[in-house]
Amino acid sequence: MGFLGIANVYAMRVNLSVAIVTMVNNSAIPQVNPTANESNVCLAPILNSTAPQPDGEFAWDEKTQGLILGCFFYGYVLTQVPGGRLAELFGGKLVFGLGILITGIFTALSPLAAKLDTWLFVALRVIEGLGEGVTFPAMHSMLAVWVPPLDRAKFASYVYAGSNFGTIISMPLSGYLCSLDFLGGWPLSFYLFGGLSVLWFVVWLFVVYDTPESNPYITTEEKVYIQTMTGQYDHTKKRVHTSNCCHCTESQGATFHGSLWLTSLPLWAILVTNCGQSWAFYTQLIELPTYMKNILHFDIEQNSLLTSLPYLSSWWCGILFSLLASWLLHHNYISLLNSHKLFNTIGKRNEGKTIGSFVCPASVVPSLGFIAVALVGCNREAVTLLLVVTGAFGGAVYAGNQMNHMALSPHYAGTMYGITNAASNMCGFLAPYAIGLLINGKETLGQWQKVFYIAAAVNIAGSIFYALFASATEQPWSYQSQEDKKIDTRSEHDIEPEL
Repeated sequence: MGFLGIANVYAMRVNLSVAIVTMVNNSAIPQVNPTANESNVCLAPILNSTAPQPDGEFAWDEKTQGLILGCFFYGYVLTQVPGGRLAELFGGKLVFGLGILITGIFTALSPLAAKLDTWLFVALRVIEGLGEGVTFPAMHSMLAVWVPPLDRAKFASYVYAGSNFGTIISMPLSGYLCSLDFLGGWPLSFYLFGGLSVLWFVVWLFVVYDTPESNPYITTEEKVYIQTMTGQYDHTKKRVHTSNCCHCTESQGATFHGSLWLTSLPLWAILVTNCGQSWAFYTQLIELPTYMKNILHFDIEQNSLLTSLPYLSSWWCGILFSLLASWLLHHNYISLLNSHKLFNTIGKRNEGKTIGSFVCPASVVPSLGFIAVALVGCNREAVTLLLVVTGAFGGAVYAGNQMNHMALSPHYAGTMYGITNAASNMCGFLAPYAIGLLINGKETLGQWQKVFYIAAAVNIAGSIFYALFASATEQPWSYQSQEDKKIDTRSEHDIEPEL
């Protein structure tokens, strides 16, 4: 259900990136004549079909398109931290579910808003962002409660792979719906994914529980095992440890160490690398369909199908990288810290073990892929292949910094994820806006090459910062008491649940 929820989240987020290609009337937008060194354009291929590609109904220039594509993230960043903290205090079930429900309702209303007024459409996208903003921190908080530390990379990859699955389904399906004449074509994707999210919420309410303790369908042995591995169960006293457990009074009165977090370099390391990766990610997620149409001249159906391929490779390779990380950790071939660094930035030698020095899959390889995309220019097949490879290695992020919050503090994993995700998702509106300013009136290959170079540089800079300052040690401010520390620092290999 978490997988399907995340899939819905991304389906509603990315369908606009495809739909806007058919919504905009490009012939109504004035173009600046390129200068001599910017006149490198790709020739449109000769197509067997002579059917004209119709223009849309909205005369939005590149800056307006950048605003519309990015305004979702104005709301998205505002509810990240509140979403994580609410999930820690009251449980992630309702926080996660209601976030998707709200987004679904306003997604279904988006076509009407767009036709009435551009600014009303922008306002609805901001509200959708407010709803979706709580989802990832809430899910992170639930994973910290339900999944033992050494298995978190594996299980998180299963759940968060929904983001790639939702993108894979949403992009080609949205492209197909946009090509139809029924109800104008492009509004259909908003109606479909908005409606599916409402149906998903109804099922979520009946089958999901906040904690092992509240689930009546698992055995006592399973409950105690999960609670012991996640620090919720004190096996010496045979009771559930209540500090920072959702719905617990002690958690609600616990000291919040926000001032100490501001000086925590390991937390800053996660935040900075997340920002770098998000800039590159949103460059590809939001702007790639426009590049594929205006520069490489793919039609809407080809465009939507090909732009979904990097997320297909990211989905499967993300799971494989996470399984590899889990295997290395369980066999003690690598430390938790070096696992995060290996799959995010640079892994260092691990006390004589077999893991040496590695170039990171999640940041450096995708950055090199962006540079290569810029260099191959108008070669449509090469661009497509490079983007697929870029997506594949980008999937390693779920075994890298995405799990690092839980290592620093399983108690505050949701809140920390909210903080870093809020900061990184500012790139969701900064990147489209910056690209809109860069491209404004100059749809040339040269301008788009600059877009890819910038994305690569920002991503690599963030990964270097993470390599220098990341940590996988639970931080002192994570513990509410010495009793917490005694329980939470136990190794998974050293604890067996007692009944």
